[in-house]
Amino acid sequence: MKTVFYTTAAVAALAVCPTAAQAQSADLPEDGDMTSELIVVTANRTERAISQVGESVTVIAEDEIISRQATDALDLLRTVPGITFTRNGGIGTNANLSIRGADSDQTVVLIDGVKLNDPSSTGGGFNFGTLLTGNIARVEVVRGSQSVLYGSQAIGGVVNLITREPSEDLGVFLSAEYGERDSAELVGNLSRSFGPVAASVGATYFRTDGISAFSEARGGEERDGFESLGVNGKLDVALADNISIDLRAFYADGETDIDGFGANGFGDTAEVSYRDDLVGYAGLNADFLDGRLRNRIGFAYTNIDRRNFDFGSDSETFDAHGENRRYEYQGGFDAAEFAELVFGAEREESEFRSSSYGATPDEAEVWINSVYGQLNLAPFAGLSLTGGVRYDDHETYGDETIFSASGAYSPNNGATVVRASYGEGFKAPSLYQLYSVYGTAGLRPEESESWDAGITHRFLDGRAQAGVTYFERDTKNLIGFVSTDTDPYGYYDNTEVASAHGWEFGVALRPVDGFNVALNYTTTDAIDESIGNFLPRRAKDKASLVVDYRLESGIGLGATILVVGDSFDNAGNSRELDGYVVTDLRTSYGITDNLEIFGRVENLFNAKYETVYRYGQPGRAAFGGVRYRL
Repeated sequence: MKTVFYTTAAVAALAVCPTAAQAQSADLPEDGDMTSELIVVTANRTERAISQVGESVTVIAEDEIISRQATDALDLLRTVPGITFTRNGGIGTNANLSIRGADSDQTVVLIDGVKLNDPSSTGGGFNFGTLLTGNIARVEVVRGSQSVLYGSQAIGGVVNLITREPSEDLGVFLSAEYGERDSAELVGNLSRSFGPVAASVGATYFRTDGISAFSEARGGEERDGFESLGVNGKLDVALADNISIDLRAFYADGETDIDGFGANGFGDTAEVSYRDDLVGYAGLNADFLDGRLRNRIGFAYTNIDRRNFDFGSDSETFDAHGENRRYEYQGGFDAAEFAELVFGAEREESEFRSSSYGATPDEAEVWINSVYGQLNLAPFAGLSLTGGVRYDDHETYGDETIFSASGAYSPNNGATVVRASYGEGFKAPSLYQLYSVYGTAGLRPEESESWDAGITHRFLDGRAQAGVTYFERDTKNLIGFVSTDTDPYGYYDNTEVASAHGWEFGVALRPVDGFNVALNYTTTDAIDESIGNFLPRRAKDKASLVVDYRLESGIGLGATILVVGDSFDNAGNSRELDGYVVTDLRTSYGITDNLEIFGRVENLFNAKYETVYRYGQPGRAAFGGVRYRL
């Protein structure tokens, strides 16, 4: 099947379906009040109504996360405009995410505002493979280069995953699920305030027999299972009316069976990958001048340990440790009723250790110091402007200064919003690219310039919205692996130039309360300008339809249709990956106001497809469970 068919199928699905899902690219309010607006934080590192944000932002709120019954984060993110993903098999295996055609390592991933990127990985990016939705209650995605506020790696954009917040009264979330492949999931979270102390703590357990990561269509037979245990916690302590302590923690321990190259070539193996993710944050918040001056000083810590063991040869094949320490200050000052200044300083220290098959490990440590500032202006009703600058001093490659600007204008109180943004981004060379046996100490940072412009319009008393955005990005000094006759083992060098441009279209409807639809379509041309080919594993066309309807009887019905076009698996564009259509159906029934049973069928039509050559994806499977919320 070809891209044209897939795209046509998605449009036809909307035409025949009178219903639909919570708006993602669109900005319909979360609470059902058609006069209210979504509030976003990630785009400007301060709370702002979405009609005042010039950047392209998608918000996935808690109700949608729950109704979609997603197990892993990729299940949610795959329908966000501009996002494509690849995965080396089923849940738990290596998974990468691309925003608007950018490399996966060019995305900043945050959990509760703390950076998750792994300093020990080849490109310093984050592997989404083992990240479960668990107690994630909100997702914000900002598209476009965002390095002024988020520093290195924010070339494609930022993904911020937010766990459940502390609540004033007792809050309870419990969920249990079982399904095919002997898959089981348990999720629990409790939250409560006790005087000046507010807390939220939770845990997630998941296990599955999985599928063969080596595609069953190509002869894979051995199932590759996955098991994970995670915990999350937040603690807020009010020391005074204007001073508080903020503590956050996230931990996940995963074990994944993997396939790859063995003695008989590519195929099933007895190799197992172990991974531990530990994220922590401690901060002090202090407001002065009647709240006009807001200050936050904090320490963020990320530690990711990975180890592969081959039970066939009874040997360790890989061991890596990545650690990131960030010391940060952020301030916010209301200089006037129409002017807000956001400013800060950071020091980030990263270290890695990596070895294969017991060899002497590569290891190194590097620091980067940064200062930034952004001015947010609202000179008159309906107009919002931002301008920012950042200066970075890197231990290895020197300094970098970048800029950004954005604007949003609404002539009719948010019903119509015209947006535009310009952002510069950079990505420091990873520690592996600098200091491994293949590293090159003189690497320059990858640099980008991106801009987008678009318009959204709400109509039918705020129950419908349509929007379109055009985007472009140019990236230079891309770091690639080079092999020559004089150095056949290869090394990293700044060899590539890339560009991306395209359109994002979105339609959202809420004909009645509880009845939501979202249709998104993205077309992206991501080009390796060095050789004139398409960048690998970036589909030109992607569309999604998400439908959910909650009846007054307590019955919930929903569906997700994901349509992805053809792409190339390799840089030479000699190996093609066929496009695919995946359809999920779900239902739920509220036994009481707090107790609910639910079930779903994933990949209803049992589509056979690959996002990476020779690695299969899960076929049709059914799951069911029970959920309690207080």
